[in-house]
Amino acid sequence: MFSKISRWSVFLAAALLVGTAAVAQDPTSGGSSSGSASSPASNPPAGSKPTIAQRKENQQDRIAQGVKSGQLTAGETANLESKEAAVNGETRADRAANGGKLTTAEKQQVNQQQNQLSKQIYNDKHNANTAHYGNNEVGQRRENQQDRIAQGIKSGQLTAGETAKLENQQRGINQQVGADRAANGGKLTAGEKKQINKEQNAASKNIYNKKHNANTQSGTKK
Repeated sequence: MFSKISRWSVFLAAALLVGTAAVAQDPTSGGSSSGSASSPASNPPAGSKPTIAQRKENQQDRIAQGVKSGQLTAGETANLESKEAAVNGETRADRAANGGKLTTAEKQQVNQQQNQLSKQIYNDKHNANTAHYGNNEVGQRRENQQDRIAQGIKSGQLTAGETAKLENQQRGINQQVGADRAANGGKLTAGEKKQINKEQNAASKNIYNKKHNANTQSGTKK
């Protein structure tokens, strides 16, 4: 009897050891839940390259910050956004020709163009040109318009092409203000102020319309 009990105890002990080893090796068991939480799907590897869309968003954020801070003039912003619009147009055309995808060569080309644009954004934001606005009514309106444009870039309400057009409009007004001041000892006449305000009213409506139309930076409908 004692011999039978001993053999049965040995059998149970061996079965328990085998079961414990199997659980330890099972990646889906509760004991290894911490390992599954750090899977590649839930935590992308550090240092992975940003996508085309992420790079585009990053560039727009940097431009928006430059407009908001005054580091980018209207002319510089218009030039940057025109180039960004060209890159975006090329990307859309490539996707349309390849069933919605980009080839490896096309991705490389877009990244090279974005690298060049990135350098230009940095250079334009760190050169001697800045957008200075006075404390007068004309200066305050210019700053307000730029703030609204910067917000539209940041939110995605304004596409690169729309921003380029708005900034070209602001550049034209700024050039007119500069010429008028130069002709009048640094001041604007009452008539000139009235004309500038009229032009800024038109620009203000243009900003509103472009921010509330169906176009967005991602190309999706609002």
